[in-house]
Amino acid sequence: MTQQAPDKINVFWFLPTHGDGRYLGTTEGGRPVDLPYLQQVALAADSLGYYGVLIPTGKSCEDSWLVASALAPLTRRLRYLVAVRPGLQPPTLAARMAATLDRLSEGRLLINVVTGGDPVENKGDGIFLSHSERYQVTREFLDVYTRLLRGEKVDYHGEHIHVEGAEVLFPPVQENGPPLYFGGSSDAAIDVAAEQIDSYLTWGEPPELVAEKLAVVRERAAARGRTLQYGIRLHVIVRETEEEAWAAADRLIAHLDDDTIAQAQKIFARMDSAGQARMSALHQGSRDNLRIAPNLWAGVGLVRGGAGTALVGNPQQVAERIREYQALGISNFIFSGYPHLEEAHRFAELVMPLLPLENAASSKARSVNTGPFGETIGGDKRPVRQASAS
Repeated sequence: MTQQAPDKINVFWFLPTHGDGRYLGTTEGGRPVDLPYLQQVALAADSLGYYGVLIPTGKSCEDSWLVASALAPLTRRLRYLVAVRPGLQPPTLAARMAATLDRLSEGRLLINVVTGGDPVENKGDGIFLSHSERYQVTREFLDVYTRLLRGEKVDYHGEHIHVEGAEVLFPPVQENGPPLYFGGSSDAAIDVAAEQIDSYLTWGEPPELVAEKLAVVRERAAARGRTLQYGIRLHVIVRETEEEAWAAADRLIAHLDDDTIAQAQKIFARMDSAGQARMSALHQGSRDNLRIAPNLWAGVGLVRGGAGTALVGNPQQVAERIREYQALGISNFIFSGYPHLEEAHRFAELVMPLLPLENAASSKARSVNTGPFGETIGGDKRPVRQASAS
């Protein structure tokens, strides 16, 4: 089943709540996570016209809800994509948290539904369920959660979740609650997406693999009378020239040694995530063949779980690759780059002017108060009037 490509796209950035730096696999050039640094990244994303930011979840990150609560009052337009964790949170509590943060942020909350794919971390969180059981919990969780945010009083007796008289008294700003985002490559995950999710997310596989996956999701959603949005999660390394971009990619992993790569791959191998298995298969733990498609590089995935690929190239090449994914039906692009503060500016300045952005009017990257010779002091050039916040 085909779906018309979206005319406009949304571009997200990423908040590095696990730490940041210029290189992978070393503390050299590393930056500790603290509130002032996260504020800088969020304020940059807001002023540069990004649609939203993804906040990661898990034991290696700061808590995504507390981070979003701390940053939302500082920004005007920026949306926050925050995780709910079926099996770790009761659906009633998650619904109340979502409604509250949606109200406090004036409707700028988005929800990332994370089932969890690392059995070791899950057990540390008290979750002793099989892969199939976790997705059944996710189904039941979303059944209750979505009904609560629609304003219903819920009695529910599932295989894993039981509530009686559950309700949310303070409603969210967004009708029926913040939109639901979700990623997963297994059959069970795709069924959940087809039944209950608003925007299905995939990691950055080559376009032909993404097309195959999205075709399956579309078919299953259509069988249920539903149409979804689609998104992709990628890193990006853009420079003025392609040669500079590939050199920057090489520098990013210059400090990685074979032992570090092997240790990371051992951790990824223990996971029962189909998506992680697909990511790892792209590089097979080796530096030898990291260029897996035009301008698509798998080097990040040597030591980073989850999103492990990056678009690498000059601005025109990166924009062209984005348009290729857009042609597959993808409208939500979630990017990141190391270090995240500088790369947020670089991507906004070099690539975003080339993209058909849904919220292009809010980007300040298109208006600078300089003359034809650069900075002018004592001149009479006036800045372009900025649009008011909406």
